Parts: sequence; C-alpha cells; structure tokens
Amino acid sequence: MSRAETRQAPAAPAPAPGRARPNPLWTFGLLRSELVITVRRWRTLALLGVLAAVPVLVGIAVKIETGDGSTAGGGGGEGPAFIAQITNNGLFLVFTALAATLPFFLPMAVGVVAGDAIAGEASSGTLRYLLVAPAGRTRLLLTKYTTVMAFCVLATLVVAGSALLVGALLFPLGDLTTISGTRISFAEGLGRALLIALVVAASLLGIAALGLFVSTLTNSGIAAMATTIGLLITVQILDQIPQLHALQPYFFSHYWLSFADLMRAPVYWDDLVKNLGLQALYAAVFGSAAWARFTAKDISA
Repeated sequence: MSRAETRQAPAAPAPAPGRARPNPLWTFGLLRSELVITVRRWRTLALLGVLAAVPVLVGIAVKIETGDGSTAGGGGGEGPAFIAQITNNGLFLVFTALAATLPFFLPMAVGVVAGDAIAGEASSGTLRYLLVAPAGRTRLLLTKYTTVMAFCVLATLVVAGSALLVGALLFPLGDLTTISGTRISFAEGLGRALLIALVVAASLLGIAALGLFVSTLTNSGIAAMATTIGLLITVQILDQIPQLHALQPYFFSHYWLSFADLMRAPVYWDDLVKNLGLQALYAAVFGSAAWARFTAKDISA
C-alpha cells in the first residue's frame, strides 16, 4: 500500500475570520496520524522485526555455546563483554543486545525513518497536500521529528523487550552483579535496564536530526535514506581511526556505549553527560538547519 493511499490527514476545522493559527487539536491529530502511519508501514515493521530478532539469535547462540558448561564470550564488563554474564543472569542479555545493535542496527533503522520523513512525502506527492492544511512548515517539521524521536524509543524498547523475554526463557533471573562487583536486586537491575534503554534511545537523537536535515535536501526518499546510512557508516569508520582522536569526541557515535557506566556502583556520569550533551548539540544544529532549509524550500511535489 502506497503512502498516498494510507495518508489520512486529520480533518481541520474551518479557520475563523482573521485567525491563521490552527486548532491545537489538529496538531495532535496530525501527530497521531504520523505515528500510526509510521508504525503500520511494512518497512517499519520489517526493521522492528530485525531488531527483535537480534536478541533471539544472541540468546540462542549463547545457550548453545554454554551447553557444555563453558563460559560465553570473553571476560570484561563493558559493551558486548556483557555476554559473559548472560548465563548467570538473563537480564544481561538486555545490555548485550543493546550494545550489539547500537553501533549499526538501531541507528540504521532510525536513519531510514528520519531520511524518509520529508523526502518520502515529496517523492510520493503528499507533501504539498500536508502543507495545504493549516499546520505550517515549522509545525509539520516538528511533528516529523517528534515521530522520529518516538520511533527511537520504540525501536530501543523492542530490542530490550525481546532480550528480556528471551533471557527469561533461556537463562535464570535474580540478583545481579554490577561491573563494580556489587550486588543489586533484580528489581533494581530491571530499573537500570529501563534507564539504559532510555539513554540508548536518547543517544539516537543526533542521527535522527541529521537524517531529518538530509531529508529536506532532496525529493527522493531512497536517496535521503541512503545518504543518512552512508554518513552513519562513514562516522563509525572515522571513529575507529587513531589519527583522528582529536576529532572523535565530537562524532555523534563516540559515546554511544557509555550506557555501560549505568551498571557501575556508583554510576560514572562523565561520559553519559558528554553523550547526552553531544546528542542535544546535534539535534539543535541539524534541527535548525532542517528548519532553515524546509521553510525556504520550493515545494513542487
């Protein structure tokens, strides 16, 4: 089903004489419509399916590897090294799955949705139709970015939820040991898992704003998605080159795995604060650039 066929903009009430401001209820209707259309799109469902499958594959692989009593993965405590703790507590599968999907799968999914936000409407001929309604370009752009942010949360929770379910089915649950070696209750560990998922979702706001900006530069949804993913891969590669160590702290992906510090006691906040601050900076810069481009763009489709 095409975008034009599924697009159902909320009916806007006739504006009163002398009033140009749209009804706030219309804005919420537009946001609800965007959220529903984005989630129901087959491409989005396929992306969420892939994200949900990653924890399943990791859990099954660990279960098979440790079937003879051996230890999964290597030692350590950060990022993918959480895998060594999965056999002791299935909750660690949540941390492992987020660490495994954050470098590429999660930002790729967000890049696809963000890149298609404006350019996809233009390529399908629905952008001008949306702008006929009394929303205005700024309001429409904010609605699109809010939708992408909601997808960031949804995609992250899909990974975490799938990992928690698989971890509970394949491995024991209970009190867990933090990276610092202290013991915390399962309830506290579950709370930290939720907090980590929210931090991971917030870590995607930079790539979301970048993708939205790219989406305003072209009328081709495919080109915008490909460009956003290409920029993601390029930044990931540059972040691994030692000679660029002076620039790497400014890459939006540099502090992504800092969420592991939430599993310390006490929590190390330095890299977490840097990560969230960097995402806010990217959101402000590229969000402003997207607004400047979109409000001045000649809409012909």
